Order: sequence, then structure tokens, then C-alpha cells
Amino acid sequence: MIRIYLIAVALLFSVISMHAQQAEDYFKQNCVSCHTIGGGRLTGPDLKNVAQRKDRAWLTKFLMDPKGMIESGDPYALELQKSSRGAIMPTIVGMNKASAEALLDLIEAESKLEKSKFMGMQLSDRPLTAADIALGQSIFTGETRLKNGGPQCNSCHGVRGLGGFGGGSLAPDLTTVFERYEGRKTLSVWLSAPATPTMQSVFKQQQLEPDEVLALTAFFQHTLQRSPEDGATARLNFVLIGLGGALLMLGVFDVVWGKRFRGVRGNLVKKKRSELLHE
Repeated sequence: MIRIYLIAVALLFSVISMHAQQAEDYFKQNCVSCHTIGGGRLTGPDLKNVAQRKDRAWLTKFLMDPKGMIESGDPYALELQKSSRGAIMPTIVGMNKASAEALLDLIEAESKLEKSKFMGMQLSDRPLTAADIALGQSIFTGETRLKNGGPQCNSCHGVRGLGGFGGGSLAPDLTTVFERYEGRKTLSVWLSAPATPTMQSVFKQQQLEPDEVLALTAFFQHTLQRSPEDGATARLNFVLIGLGGALLMLGVFDVVWGKRFRGVRGNLVKKKRSELLHE
């Protein structure tokens, strides 16, 4: 009987531990780009002791459907939206009551610690320099490789005035990303733990180092000074180069095709007919 009891207790602790780990992974993947626990406000509020601000039932409901709570006119949800400069917390795929409860348990446990593991990346707050901007541009273009082997930024993203075609167009243009993320701290945290599914799949095992985040942040702050004409110029260059390349290839094909092997029988028949006509 005692043995069965011990096995049951062990299984219970195993299940609790598994749920705690799942909540931690969930928080890392979906929450750290906008929230800290004890590290101050980012796009969203600091979640330390959040259970002391609102009851658990309300928090669970909000986690499951934040947009619905705002659209319903809930006063506290509207207050959160206002304090986040109008940003609406996205509904997380797969969020249900059990997941919400597990996240709240995690936040409550981390709030009791002197220093939570979710305080956020502690980056240098020194003034950004021209050397930081140059390094950031070099990282963006791939001239300087990322230390953990991640891909270069301009394979998917572009910025105005970068030269050439300005970068890729698969993902959003990052010329004004510093402004969109409302400054240095929020952008730095997002770069260190990007929340989009595509970025997560690429950088989950190849995270940026703090000095790389700092350099990219400096570069993106600098790109705010780029003029709108730069993007139009890059697109015009792309069109002109494309047209030039097409004309060049047509010329090459004409030269090559002009030397093609021509049918012999057709020429012989034509020549014979001409001879018969003149007899």
C-alpha cells in the first residue's frame, strides 16, 4: 500500500513539474517580447504581482480572449490598452483555461523571487555610438556573421538607403522598426526573444548575443533618419536592372539562335524548284 502511495505521489509531482516546464516554455515563446516579471514595462505591463492588481478569474478570462475583453468595454482592459499606447494583446494560439491557469501559477511563483528569470535581458544603457551603428549595419547585411550562426537579416528584411536593392522583401521593412517598438528597451527585448512564429523557428536555437542586439538597435535607431525617397530609388534600380538584364539576354539569344543548324532538305527543295522554273 505504501509503495502504491509513493508511486502516486511521484507521478503527481512529475505531472506538476511537466506543467510548470510547459508554462515556462510557453511564457518564453509568447510573452517575453512584451512583458517582464520584475524588469519593468515593455510594450505591455510588468507582470510582477499581477494577481494583486486583478482577481484570478478576470486574469484567466483576459488571457483567453484579450481582444474580446477590450471590445466588450471592460474598464480595466481598456485601461491596459491605453497604458500600452493602443496596442492590443494578441490572442495566443492554443490558449485555454488550463494554459492560462498554468501561466498565472508561473507568474505568481516568479513574483515571489528576488530576481525572476523573466526580468528580461539586461542590456547596456550606455550611449549608442557610430561604431555601434556600423557594426549593426554589418550584421544586418551579413558582412559580420552572427556568433551563434543565425542568418543575416537582409535575407528577409530590407531598410531604405542600404544600397543595392535594400534587402529582402519576404518580411517587413525595418526602416522604422525602432519607432514601431517605441524605443531602445522594447526593441532590444524583442530582438533577444522574437515572438513571431517564423523568427522563433529560426532563432530559438541561435539567439542573438547582447552585443549583437545592442549594435542592431543602434543601426535601427539610425535608419529612422533615412528619407522616403531611398526606398523608391531602390525599387527603380531593381526595375531598370531587370529591364537591362532582359534586353541583354534577348541579344545573347539572338546571336546564339542566328548560328543554329538549319534544315538541309528545305533548302535543297527550294533550290530544285527554282531550277525547274528557269528551265
